[in-house]
Amino acid sequence: MEAVTSLLETVSDFVWGPAMLVLLLGTGLYLSIGLKAMPIRRIGYGFRRMWGGRAERTDEPGEITPFQALTTALSATIGTGNIAGVATAITLGGPGAVFWMWITALVGMATKYAEAVLAVKYRETDEHGRYVGGPMYYIKNGLGPRWAWLGTLFAIFAMVAAFGIGNTVQANSVADVVESNLLIPAWVTGLILAALVFLVIIGGIRRIARVAERLVPTMAAIYVIGGLLIIGWNLTDVPAALGQIVTDAFTGTAATGGFAGAAVWAAIRFGVARGIFSNEAGLGSAPIAHAAARTRNPVRQGTVAMLGTFIDTIIVCTITALAIVLTGVWTTGETGASLTSMAFGEGVPGGNWIVTVGMILFAFTTIVAWSYYGERCAAFLFGARVITPYRYLWVVLLFVGAIAELGLVWIVADILNALMAIPNLIALLALSGTVFAITRSYFAPGGGSEEPQRTE
Repeated sequence: MEAVTSLLETVSDFVWGPAMLVLLLGTGLYLSIGLKAMPIRRIGYGFRRMWGGRAERTDEPGEITPFQALTTALSATIGTGNIAGVATAITLGGPGAVFWMWITALVGMATKYAEAVLAVKYRETDEHGRYVGGPMYYIKNGLGPRWAWLGTLFAIFAMVAAFGIGNTVQANSVADVVESNLLIPAWVTGLILAALVFLVIIGGIRRIARVAERLVPTMAAIYVIGGLLIIGWNLTDVPAALGQIVTDAFTGTAATGGFAGAAVWAAIRFGVARGIFSNEAGLGSAPIAHAAARTRNPVRQGTVAMLGTFIDTIIVCTITALAIVLTGVWTTGETGASLTSMAFGEGVPGGNWIVTVGMILFAFTTIVAWSYYGERCAAFLFGARVITPYRYLWVVLLFVGAIAELGLVWIVADILNALMAIPNLIALLALSGTVFAITRSYFAPGGGSEEPQRTE
């Protein structure tokens, strides 16, 4: 078993090594240049479309509102990456890692935009008349039948990865947090979690979207308010903290206290890796949700989708990072969620409970969103008949994950996340001309962006 673990860790280090990080960042940078930085320039337009996309409409094709599609995608990304991922990046790469998380997010906005544009343009209806899409569909329909095998590979990797990163490891994290703080046995947590998730996912994407629409903004607001209180009480130190983040990104961090120290390369490596882990730009998961949005124009949903990366990393991750740096706990030797919990506990009375409750709610929403991602990949491979058995298996494995040791599952899930990104990135680069052309047409005088604002 030790030999297997060692081998898998070697494979994980390789697939998430410099080549993968360059491919992810490079794709985002290429798309940003090709779009002439449109995602950054048009961020205000994206927020207007998001706000207008809250209302129900039946005259647009799709399953859920554009806002519900965004909150469903956010429910999968706002989670352990924002709490534990940021803390780990700072521990391993120093405060400078946060700067590289920002860079990853800024180019990742273009990646997420392109994913959603292609997801809507090349989506299909299944045998039940539901709108479905994602990388497997834009590979098949955009690149043609000769490349269908690449879409099949994505679906296989994503379907299996979902049982790891979106299911068992999330259940295990919830059970661990609940047992540590509330002394509730893991098996009890597993049963309750499985029952609650079943009640949501059995209703399909529409019920998942309704839950996400209500739960995601609420839980994010509570977490953000807690972080802003810490920032507010240390407001005079914020310029110095931001300065340290930017300076350390290029000079590295000297060893201090229990902190081992980090070079510039460590800041870049862990900042980029954890940034991608947090916002999932390029992995190909989010476009599966955005493909179900009610809209006639791919660019409209793309401008909403790109906000997911901005909200996740630029807003939520930055608040976590500032809480850790301002309270000075990053030098204590703690890491992961416990470091973030310590920062909130130091900065706000009872702040550690904000992190605890946040971890539970974030994990729950991640579980229900990834159930849909995995379900859609399974249906692509085996047809709609597999959906109901898949949902029951999903619920059973939640209980297993809550009570089992998951060391190997974490590693395998990490590997599969990287593997599912490769077909998606190939498709994004190959279809980038289509994304650029659609975008130019939409934002040209007289294009779709010049229409009166409509509520979708």
